[in-house]
Amino acid sequence: MDINFPLILLWLVVITGAIWLFDSLFLARRRKQKRGEGKGQAAAEPVVVEYAKSFFPVLAIVFVLRSFLVEPFQIPSASMWPTLEIGDFILVNKYAYGLRLPVSRTKVVDIGEPERGDVMVFFPPHMNDTYFIKRVIGLPGDKVRIENNVLYINGERAPQELIQALPPGDPELEVLWEEIYGRRHLMAKRIPASPYSNYHGVVPEGHYLMIGDNRDNSLDGRAWGFVPERDVVGKAFAIWMHWDKLLSLPSFNRVGSIE
Repeated sequence: MDINFPLILLWLVVITGAIWLFDSLFLARRRKQKRGEGKGQAAAEPVVVEYAKSFFPVLAIVFVLRSFLVEPFQIPSASMWPTLEIGDFILVNKYAYGLRLPVSRTKVVDIGEPERGDVMVFFPPHMNDTYFIKRVIGLPGDKVRIENNVLYINGERAPQELIQALPPGDPELEVLWEEIYGRRHLMAKRIPASPYSNYHGVVPEGHYLMIGDNRDNSLDGRAWGFVPERDVVGKAFAIWMHWDKLLSLPSFNRVGSIE
Protein backbone atom coordinates (compact mmCIF):
# COMPACT_ATOMS: atom_id res chain seq x y z
CA MET A 1 0.00 0.00 0.00
CA ASP A 2 1.41 3.41 -1.00
CA ILE A 3 1.88 6.18 1.56
CA ASN A 4 -1.09 8.55 1.46
CA PHE A 5 0.96 11.72 1.13
CA PRO A 6 -2.03 14.10 0.65
CA LEU A 7 -3.56 12.89 3.92
CA ILE A 8 -0.23 13.17 5.76
CA LEU A 9 0.29 16.67 4.42
CA LEU A 10 -3.24 17.67 5.44
CA TRP A 11 -2.65 16.46 9.01
CA LEU A 12 0.68 18.31 9.19
CA VAL A 13 -1.04 21.53 8.11
CA VAL A 14 -3.85 21.02 10.63
CA ILE A 15 -1.51 20.17 13.53
CA THR A 16 1.01 22.98 12.95
CA GLY A 17 -1.81 25.45 12.37
CA ALA A 18 -3.61 24.35 15.53
CA ILE A 19 -0.44 24.72 17.63
CA TRP A 20 0.18 28.21 16.25
CA LEU A 21 -3.46 29.23 16.82
CA PHE A 22 -3.56 27.84 20.38
CA ASP A 23 -0.34 29.65 21.24
CA SER A 24 -1.61 32.93 19.76
CA LEU A 25 -4.92 32.76 21.65
CA PHE A 26 -3.70 31.52 25.03
CA LEU A 27 0.01 30.93 25.66
CA ALA A 28 1.37 34.06 23.98
CA ARG A 29 -1.15 36.22 25.85
CA ARG A 30 -0.01 34.74 29.18
CA ARG A 31 3.65 35.32 28.34
CA LYS A 32 2.89 38.92 27.42
CA GLN A 33 0.90 39.40 30.62
CA LYS A 34 3.80 38.15 32.73
CA ARG A 35 6.15 40.58 31.04
CA GLY A 36 3.73 43.42 31.72
CA GLU A 37 3.41 42.50 35.39
CA GLY A 38 7.17 42.32 35.77
CA LYS A 39 7.14 38.81 37.15
CA GLY A 40 10.74 38.07 36.47
CA GLN A 41 12.08 36.85 33.16
CA ALA A 42 9.30 35.97 30.71
CA ALA A 43 9.11 32.39 29.57
CA ALA A 44 10.67 31.73 26.19
CA GLU A 45 8.49 30.64 23.30
CA PRO A 46 8.23 26.82 23.37
CA VAL A 47 10.30 25.01 20.75
CA VAL A 48 7.26 23.19 19.39
CA VAL A 49 5.57 26.55 18.81
CA GLU A 50 8.64 27.90 17.04
CA TYR A 51 8.66 24.91 14.69
CA ALA A 52 4.92 25.14 14.09
CA LYS A 53 5.12 28.83 13.21
CA SER A 54 8.04 28.15 10.88
CA PHE A 55 6.59 25.13 9.08
CA PHE A 56 2.89 26.00 8.89
CA PRO A 57 3.15 28.65 6.11
CA VAL A 58 5.40 26.42 3.99
CA LEU A 59 3.22 23.35 4.48
CA ALA A 60 0.05 25.33 3.76
CA ILE A 61 1.45 26.73 0.51
CA VAL A 62 2.64 23.29 -0.63
CA PHE A 63 -0.73 21.79 0.30
CA VAL A 64 -2.68 24.36 -1.72
CA LEU A 65 -0.36 24.18 -4.74
CA ARG A 66 -0.32 20.37 -5.02
CA SER A 67 -3.99 19.98 -4.18
CA PHE A 68 -5.46 22.53 -6.57
CA LEU A 69 -2.82 23.67 -9.07
CA VAL A 70 0.20 21.52 -9.98
CA GLU A 71 1.62 18.31 -8.53
CA PRO A 72 4.94 16.62 -9.41
CA PHE A 73 5.19 12.88 -10.10
CA GLN A 74 7.98 10.47 -11.04
CA ILE A 75 7.48 7.83 -13.74
CA PRO A 76 8.14 4.37 -12.16
CA SER A 77 7.55 2.02 -15.12
CA ALA A 78 7.92 1.68 -18.89
CA SER A 79 4.20 1.39 -19.61
CA MET A 80 4.11 4.86 -21.22
CA TRP A 81 7.32 4.47 -23.24
CA PRO A 82 8.29 6.00 -25.68
CA THR A 83 6.31 9.07 -24.54
CA LEU A 84 7.56 8.84 -20.96
CA GLU A 85 10.62 7.01 -19.65
CA ILE A 86 11.42 5.53 -16.25
CA GLY A 87 12.95 8.35 -14.20
CA ASP A 88 11.06 11.19 -15.87
CA PHE A 89 9.74 13.78 -13.43
CA ILE A 90 6.50 15.26 -14.70
CA LEU A 91 4.06 18.00 -13.76
CA VAL A 92 0.33 17.33 -13.52
CA ASN A 93 -2.33 20.01 -13.90
CA LYS A 94 -4.74 19.44 -10.98
CA TYR A 95 -7.46 21.84 -12.17
CA ALA A 96 -7.71 20.91 -15.87
CA TYR A 97 -10.57 18.50 -15.16
CA GLY A 98 -12.14 20.48 -12.32
CA LEU A 99 -11.19 21.45 -8.77
CA ARG A 100 -11.43 18.61 -6.26
CA LEU A 101 -11.19 18.53 -2.51
CA PRO A 102 -7.97 16.85 -1.31
CA VAL A 103 -8.21 13.37 0.19
CA SER A 104 -11.97 12.98 -0.48
CA ARG A 105 -11.53 13.67 -4.26
CA THR A 106 -14.94 15.34 -4.41
CA LYS A 107 -15.24 17.68 -7.40
CA VAL A 108 -16.41 21.14 -6.32
CA VAL A 109 -15.88 23.17 -9.51
CA ASP A 110 -16.31 21.95 -13.10
CA ILE A 111 -13.63 23.35 -15.42
CA GLY A 112 -13.00 20.79 -18.15
CA GLU A 113 -13.27 17.14 -19.06
CA PRO A 114 -10.66 14.59 -20.23
CA GLU A 115 -10.22 14.36 -24.00
CA ARG A 116 -9.08 11.46 -26.16
CA GLY A 117 -5.30 11.49 -26.30
CA ASP A 118 -4.73 13.21 -22.96
CA VAL A 119 -2.06 11.72 -20.68
CA MET A 120 -3.85 11.45 -17.36
CA VAL A 121 -2.99 10.55 -13.76
CA PHE A 122 -5.69 8.63 -11.91
CA PHE A 123 -6.44 5.94 -9.35
CA PRO A 124 -7.20 2.58 -11.02
CA PRO A 125 -10.25 0.61 -9.87
CA HIS A 126 -8.19 -2.32 -8.58
CA MET A 127 -5.66 -0.21 -6.59
CA ASN A 128 -7.53 2.80 -5.30
CA ASP A 129 -4.62 4.15 -3.25
CA THR A 130 -1.97 4.10 -6.00
CA TYR A 131 -1.37 6.69 -8.71
CA PHE A 132 -1.31 5.42 -12.32
CA ILE A 133 -0.57 7.28 -15.52
CA LYS A 134 -1.89 6.24 -18.95
CA ARG A 135 -3.42 7.80 -22.06
CA VAL A 136 -7.13 8.49 -22.40
CA ILE A 137 -8.27 6.25 -25.25
CA GLY A 138 -12.01 5.96 -24.66
CA LEU A 139 -14.53 8.53 -23.41
CA PRO A 140 -17.93 7.68 -21.93
CA GLY A 141 -20.02 5.89 -24.53
CA ASP A 142 -17.11 5.14 -26.91
CA LYS A 143 -16.91 1.78 -28.64
CA VAL A 144 -13.22 0.82 -28.61
CA ARG A 145 -11.70 -2.02 -30.62
CA ILE A 146 -8.06 -3.04 -30.99
CA GLU A 147 -7.07 -5.53 -33.69
CA ASN A 148 -3.39 -6.56 -33.86
CA ASN A 149 -2.50 -3.29 -32.08
CA VAL A 150 -4.48 -1.15 -34.53
CA LEU A 151 -6.94 1.06 -32.66
CA TYR A 152 -10.53 1.77 -33.71
CA ILE A 153 -12.74 4.24 -31.85
CA ASN A 154 -16.42 4.24 -32.79
CA GLY A 155 -15.46 2.41 -35.98
CA GLU A 156 -12.85 5.03 -36.97
CA ARG A 157 -9.33 3.70 -37.44
CA ALA A 158 -6.50 5.56 -35.69
CA PRO A 159 -3.78 6.04 -38.36
CA GLN A 160 -0.29 4.77 -37.54
CA GLU A 161 3.01 5.87 -39.09
CA LEU A 162 6.15 3.77 -38.57
CA ILE A 163 9.15 5.68 -37.22
CA GLN A 164 11.62 2.86 -36.62
CA ALA A 165 11.86 -0.87 -36.04
CA LEU A 166 14.21 -2.11 -33.29
CA PRO A 167 16.71 -3.69 -33.43
CA PRO A 168 17.56 -3.02 -37.09
CA GLY A 169 17.66 -6.12 -39.24
CA ASP A 170 15.73 -8.36 -36.87
CA PRO A 171 13.07 -6.13 -35.34
CA GLU A 172 11.19 -7.12 -32.20
CA LEU A 173 9.62 -3.73 -31.58
CA GLU A 174 8.12 -0.93 -33.65
CA VAL A 175 7.90 2.72 -32.63
CA LEU A 176 5.13 4.62 -34.38
CA TRP A 177 3.14 7.82 -34.49
CA GLU A 178 -0.53 7.19 -33.72
CA GLU A 179 -3.26 9.73 -34.41
CA ILE A 180 -6.44 9.87 -32.35
CA TYR A 181 -9.04 12.32 -33.63
CA GLY A 182 -6.37 14.65 -35.02
CA ARG A 183 -3.92 14.36 -32.09
CA ARG A 184 -0.60 12.54 -32.65
CA HIS A 185 1.46 10.75 -30.03
CA LEU A 186 4.21 8.13 -29.89
CA MET A 187 3.42 4.49 -29.21
CA ALA A 188 5.21 1.14 -29.38
CA LYS A 189 4.17 -2.42 -30.21
CA ARG A 190 5.96 -5.75 -30.21
CA ILE A 191 6.63 -8.17 -33.06
CA PRO A 192 4.88 -10.56 -32.77
CA ALA A 193 2.06 -8.89 -30.86
CA SER A 194 1.10 -9.94 -27.33
CA PRO A 195 -2.37 -11.06 -26.19
CA TYR A 196 -3.01 -7.41 -25.28
CA SER A 197 -2.99 -6.53 -28.99
CA ASN A 198 -6.68 -7.42 -29.33
CA TYR A 199 -9.48 -5.86 -27.32
CA HIS A 200 -13.03 -4.63 -27.59
CA GLY A 201 -15.30 -2.83 -25.13
CA VAL A 202 -17.83 -0.05 -24.63
CA VAL A 203 -16.92 2.67 -22.11
CA PRO A 204 -19.70 3.13 -19.51
CA GLU A 205 -21.07 6.55 -18.69
CA GLY A 206 -18.95 8.40 -16.16
CA HIS A 207 -15.87 6.27 -16.94
CA TYR A 208 -12.73 6.34 -19.10
CA LEU A 209 -10.62 3.71 -20.85
CA MET A 210 -6.94 4.23 -20.04
CA ILE A 211 -4.23 2.45 -22.07
CA GLY A 212 -0.44 2.78 -22.02
CA ASP A 213 1.58 3.86 -25.07
CA ASN A 214 3.79 0.78 -24.68
CA ARG A 215 0.89 -1.32 -25.93
CA ASP A 216 2.33 -4.79 -25.31
CA ASN A 217 3.96 -3.90 -22.00
CA SER A 218 1.26 -2.05 -20.09
CA LEU A 219 -1.10 -3.31 -17.42
CA ASP A 220 -4.05 -1.02 -18.06
CA GLY A 221 -7.77 -0.75 -18.71
CA ARG A 222 -7.68 -3.73 -21.03
CA ALA A 223 -6.94 -5.87 -17.96
CA TRP A 224 -8.60 -4.12 -15.00
CA GLY A 225 -11.44 -2.19 -16.60
CA PHE A 226 -12.61 1.41 -16.71
CA VAL A 227 -11.68 4.36 -14.49
CA PRO A 228 -14.60 6.19 -12.83
CA GLU A 229 -14.65 9.96 -13.09
CA ARG A 230 -14.28 10.38 -9.31
CA ASP A 231 -10.81 8.78 -9.47
CA VAL A 232 -9.34 11.24 -11.98
CA VAL A 233 -6.37 13.19 -10.56
CA GLY A 234 -5.20 15.49 -13.34
CA LYS A 235 -3.62 16.03 -16.75
CA ALA A 236 0.12 15.43 -17.24
CA PHE A 237 1.48 18.32 -19.30
CA ALA A 238 5.27 18.59 -18.96
CA ILE A 239 8.53 16.78 -18.20
CA TRP A 240 10.72 18.98 -16.00
CA MET A 241 13.60 16.64 -15.15
CA HIS A 242 14.96 13.15 -15.72
CA TRP A 243 16.79 11.24 -12.99
CA ASP A 244 17.67 7.60 -13.66
CA LYS A 245 18.77 6.54 -10.19
CA LEU A 246 19.89 7.91 -6.85
CA LEU A 247 23.63 7.77 -7.53
CA SER A 248 23.36 9.37 -10.99
CA LEU A 249 23.09 13.05 -11.86
CA PRO A 250 19.71 14.47 -12.91
CA SER A 251 19.48 15.69 -16.50
CA PHE A 252 17.24 18.16 -18.30
CA ASN A 253 17.57 16.96 -21.88
CA ARG A 254 14.01 15.60 -21.86
CA VAL A 255 12.40 18.80 -20.59
CA GLY A 256 9.32 19.72 -22.61
CA SER A 257 5.60 19.33 -23.06
CA ILE A 258 3.91 15.92 -23.08
CA GLU A 259 2.10 15.00 -26.28
